Amino acid sequence: MRVLISVDMEGISGVAVGNHTSPGHAEYQRFRKLMTAEANAAIKGAIAGGATDVIVNDSHAGMDNILIEELDPAAKLISGSPKPFGMMQGIDPSAGAVFLIGYHARSGTAAAVLEHTWSGSIIDVGLNDLIVGEVGLNAALAGAYGVPVVLVTGDRAVTEEAQALLGEVETVATKEGITRTAAVCLHPTVARGLIREAAQRAMTQQTAPLILAPPITLRITFQRALNADGAAMIPGSRRPDGRTVEWTGDDMPSVYKVFGAMAALAQTATS
Repeated sequence: MRVLISVDMEGISGVAVGNHTSPGHAEYQRFRKLMTAEANAAIKGAIAGGATDVIVNDSHAGMDNILIEELDPAAKLISGSPKPFGMMQGIDPSAGAVFLIGYHARSGTAAAVLEHTWSGSIIDVGLNDLIVGEVGLNAALAGAYGVPVVLVTGDRAVTEEAQALLGEVETVATKEGITRTAAVCLHPTVARGLIREAAQRAMTQQTAPLILAPPITLRITFQRALNADGAAMIPGSRRPDGRTVEWTGDDMPSVYKVFGAMAALAQTATS
């Protein structure tokens, strides 16, 4: 079975403040090593559970954080950006399962470490009637190819978000958020052991893919009208109010790409 492992950074055990995840800060080098180590734990569990092909997609910020020389050689690495499917580059019908490692809760979640949805300019993202964070966006894209998300790791808040959205999915809570920038964290060795075990179990998990019926309406509420000004440049977009932009498509891959484009345009709109 082919497994895609998407690895973010905010949900890695020990990460509690923005400096831990920001290139240019001294602490970042420590935490990219821990990010790589949690990816390795997921790889080892996937292989032990029967995976025959494992691809890791670096999914944090510029998507060039994982140290390939320290990555388990059983896996291939997708590094760098931009990528058409961003955090889910590598997804296609040949995949049998997806792991989301080191993830965080959606914007506005209480007691969630470094909560946000994609960028600081976004308040909420909707797909039809669902309000989603990065777990939901990525699970919906995987579902369009008939592929389930079977494992989600990160803080307690994101594991609860994943279970509410996806049902009986394997999860590992690497830490308990106290506030947005404080947490009670598992020792990295303990977290990695739990991730490896959960990844192996997840290989036999009978989780249904998240499939959204078309047409799919994307709805983004931004922090400021200026951000929406940028996003609204996408042809076919609608502007129901000053901070909200909508776009409707016939399939989730198109919606996902439009979301990435809108988010990028919103970031360039500054004053």
